[in-house]
Amino acid sequence: MAMPTAVAARTGAAAPPRARRTRLFEIAEIRWAAASLVLFLVGLAAQLSGAPSWSWWALYLACAVTGGWEPALGGLQALWEKTLDVDLLMVVAAIGAMSIGQVTDGALLIVIFATSGAMEALATARTEDSVRGLLDLTPDAAVVLRDGDEQTVDATDLVIGDVVLVRPGDRIAADGTVVGGASEVDQATITGEPLPVDRTVGDEVFAGTLNGTGTLRIRVDRRASDWVVARIAGLVDEAVRTKAGTQLFIEKIEQRYSIGMVAATIAVFVVPLLWGEAVRESLLRAMTFMIVASPCAVVLATMPPLLAAIATAGRHGVLVKSAAVMEQLGTTTRVAFDKTGTLTRGTPEVAEIHVLPGTAFTEDAVLRLAAATEHGSEHPLAEAIVRAARQRDLPLPEAEDFTAEPGRGVFATVEGRAVRIGSPTALLGAKASQGEATSQSDSDHARDSSARLGDAVADQQSRGRTAVVVVCDGAPVAVLGITDRDRQESAATVADLTRMTGTPPVLLTGDSHITTSRLADRVGITDLRTDLLPEDKVTAIRALQSEGERITMVGDGINDAPALATAHVGIAMGGTASDLTLQTADAVVVRDDLTTIPTVIALSRRARRLVIANLTIAATFIAVLVTWDLLGHLPLPLGVAGHEGSTIIVALNGLRLLSSSAWRRAQSGRS
Repeated sequence: MAMPTAVAARTGAAAPPRARRTRLFEIAEIRWAAASLVLFLVGLAAQLSGAPSWSWWALYLACAVTGGWEPALGGLQALWEKTLDVDLLMVVAAIGAMSIGQVTDGALLIVIFATSGAMEALATARTEDSVRGLLDLTPDAAVVLRDGDEQTVDATDLVIGDVVLVRPGDRIAADGTVVGGASEVDQATITGEPLPVDRTVGDEVFAGTLNGTGTLRIRVDRRASDWVVARIAGLVDEAVRTKAGTQLFIEKIEQRYSIGMVAATIAVFVVPLLWGEAVRESLLRAMTFMIVASPCAVVLATMPPLLAAIATAGRHGVLVKSAAVMEQLGTTTRVAFDKTGTLTRGTPEVAEIHVLPGTAFTEDAVLRLAAATEHGSEHPLAEAIVRAARQRDLPLPEAEDFTAEPGRGVFATVEGRAVRIGSPTALLGAKASQGEATSQSDSDHARDSSARLGDAVADQQSRGRTAVVVVCDGAPVAVLGITDRDRQESAATVADLTRMTGTPPVLLTGDSHITTSRLADRVGITDLRTDLLPEDKVTAIRALQSEGERITMVGDGINDAPALATAHVGIAMGGTASDLTLQTADAVVVRDDLTTIPTVIALSRRARRLVIANLTIAATFIAVLVTWDLLGHLPLPLGVAGHEGSTIIVALNGLRLLSSSAWRRAQSGRS
């Protein structure tokens, strides 16, 4: 992984070059695996078509050399370091098979291992690309205020205490504190919050987040290497490295098996010689032993069920990136969810139009005026209001004298009416100051109106909604409740996962407790952790893992990437997920349907059961054939037939998950 270099580069004197995505055939392992596969297929076609034996022998040998030289070299290097790995064992088994005429088997074994190595190399390259690309969120340059002048400098040259000027629409260049101005800032890349948040003097902001309509002056509080966005990249890198350590147990098993098989093969050859058996007979017995003891059936016992499950999941909208991930999904004991874009849609919508009593407006009239006023704004809340009006097919009149004031709202004249739309704090405060010079009766009426308005705002906020006040000709006329709607399938998915794992999912979010608690109540989650930064989500995942839980994390934002990498399995919601999240995740829900998550876990569990059954079948065949060869006289053709027969049986058994009913059975077996 190149992440440490990338992060270090951010702290140097010059900005690093923008990351370029690694092309598929730039990866050497993929080139060799593809060439090996093509040679094998051409050789197989030649063999089946009755071509001269020398032609397809040559093609199979070329296939073995092309796909096997790298694992052979790696195995020899490991042997030089006094270790023996399964790569070398497979190459030896392939050579042994070819030496007694089973050239097709030997070549196929090489193709399988070359393809596996290529998949691993591709996954590593894509992860490195994505982690490096995360740092592209931050701008290369920043405008610094020094001695009253504006100076453009490299963002990496900023030092703690510098004051940075951020204009409307620019990305913030460093983590810091607002010391001047007011604006709304889109922090979705860091906190996952679905809506921009108002930022004014004293508020914290983060590098890589997007400024809205106001101008901000920000005091730099952290060095580049300590920016939250850089820490996210570092956390992803660390988690990927840590996850690789889970392969140590498998490597130990491979080492012992390799040593045992080599020792046994030598013994099968040497011991009969000591008792006077002919060299040819001993060699034939040893080669037969190598063939029947080779783990081809064991390899196929594992891969076909998992690959078939991957294919079936892919046809139903879930992309699982490797057989190892498909296997791990079935071990899930608890699921962790992000909120925005995962359990919710991630797009703000107008949930309610509360017209205040005593006004002459209808809901459509209020929405029409509000949408016309907001039409000139790029704020996500404005887009939600305009979208709601269009959904009702309301014609939007022309707005004049449009003005946007960060932190206060927008102002315009629509059909001769002065319309103001903004936050309750800004507009209620302004309204209160206007009432000071009124008569007693007007004052009482104003107090009643303010009370009704306050109640309406409090009602929307108590339901986890963002309240937006609409003022017409100086009088509040309505409160719009804007929310990020739940996915329809969220509650059913949570219920299915609770039944499957025996434990309710946990909710990890950067949103506030009041908003999150309402959602949690609706979908049936009792364990919720709120106001979390990306590193807090990682801490929560690790705490659950320390309790023995095997966590599957589901999220969609860049801020979820470290948690996805830390969890045993990370699943990204493909419809809303960022590029880094898609690359970091082990699986992607392409069709954005939450109900596929419990289904794919159930499918994984069924695949694991088939793997166990296949391993039992393969082990039984190997044990019987090896015993026959050692204690009796196993004819080579019969040994090859038994070996190939076990391979075919386990392959066909595993491919049962390719049937059209496999997904339906997994759906019905979710609970």
